[in-house]
Amino acid sequence: MKKLITILTVALLVTACSSNDGNSEEAAAKQEETNSVQLVLDWTPNTNHTGIYVAQAEGFFKEQGLDVEIMLPGEAGADQLVASQKADFGISAQETLTEARIQDIPVVSIGAIIQHNTSGFASPKDKNITSPADYEGKTYGGWGAPVEEAVLSSLMQKENADVSEVEIVNMGNTDFFTAVERDIDFAWIYYGWTGVEAELRGQELNMQYLTDYSEKLDYYTPVLTTSESMINENPETVQAFMAAVSKGYEYAIEKPEQAAEILIEAVPDLDPELVKASQEWLSPKYKEDADQWGVQNEQVWSNYAEWMYNHDLLEEKLNAEEAFTNEFLPE
Repeated sequence: MKKLITILTVALLVTACSSNDGNSEEAAAKQEETNSVQLVLDWTPNTNHTGIYVAQAEGFFKEQGLDVEIMLPGEAGADQLVASQKADFGISAQETLTEARIQDIPVVSIGAIIQHNTSGFASPKDKNITSPADYEGKTYGGWGAPVEEAVLSSLMQKENADVSEVEIVNMGNTDFFTAVERDIDFAWIYYGWTGVEAELRGQELNMQYLTDYSEKLDYYTPVLTTSESMINENPETVQAFMAAVSKGYEYAIEKPEQAAEILIEAVPDLDPELVKASQEWLSPKYKEDADQWGVQNEQVWSNYAEWMYNHDLLEEKLNAEEAFTNEFLPE
């Protein structure tokens, strides 16, 4: 009898071990299963994108079963690539996405990378441009978008100045520092990159932030996007992507120095000193006064769309509710 019990015990142990091995192998295989997706940037990599590179380097995407390819936009913009489903996710900005929605381009904002607009008009201090009234008689260097003249006009009107007195030129890919030495007096910059670079160069700037002149110009720039098709057909993937990215940006908020090092390692062509300084400046601004990173407010979308419509930049009013969603942010 004892011999029979021993044989049965061994058999049960073998069966249990085999079953456990099977479960372990199945779990391991499931963990190794990944869903390949593409994310297209809006520009060359910079500290706006740090949370994405953190999510990739720290394995946050892998934890969510995602294998993410980070792509540069090339000639086709991020909105077009996402809308045509040549990329699953993209980085855009509220101003361009608002226009895209009016043109029936089915792209939706799923997260605000920076909570408030950090852009404005910058000039070297020796140009003596201290307010929008000083733009008269000066040369502005831009990229040829109708919104530029509208924003300039909006700010200048508050000081009874005339935008027709500004010479507006397209400076193409010329960098800000070269352009202000050679061709222009002021330009539209994001302080978190170009402004910080000016500090490192020891070049003092005068800066007129858009948010100092109108709350309707406090829009989300940049934002993370996906297509309506992706939301309807693969909501689990969108949820997983945002869970990983949110974790990446929270890491960058809490550990700016380590996050900067991750970006530098991922993109070695970047200037390490600039990345570190920019990250220190920008990390607190990712979330700022919001309850959580990435959240968007309908009023912000409505305000800017109304401003664009009133300045003849939109042919019709935007349905703000359809332009963005917070549903994929982690709870």
